[in-house]
Amino acid sequence: MFEGMTPTEITWLTVGFLGQALFASRFLIQWFRSEMEGRSVIPIAFWYCSIGGGVVLLSYAIYRQDPVFIAGQAFGLVVYARNLYFISQERNASPQPTSPTSDPGTKVTGDTQPPKT
Repeated sequence: MFEGMTPTEITWLTVGFLGQALFASRFLIQWFRSEMEGRSVIPIAFWYCSIGGGVVLLSYAIYRQDPVFIAGQAFGLVVYARNLYFISQERNASPQPTSPTSDPGTKVTGDTQPPKT
């Protein structure tokens, strides 16, 4: 696999794989948190992994000079940063949570109303 590759190319390939692993870890975080809460949630760590992985992958894309990959990662970073901005604004505007499992950075992605009896 690494035959004929320079040390620089191997380093960047490693950076690309590490960026992909960081980016993919966000789904494991979201899945784990949703299982713990028994509902679909997106914890704030999801967005931080998105930004971290996105920055690393954007760096790799720039090294590869791949305009499609660059555009996709750059746009994604704007979305992730904007979501963190919204979370920050919400935290500053609302009182601190009282439940040990509630997190103002956690969003419900389904029906939030209890069933009517």
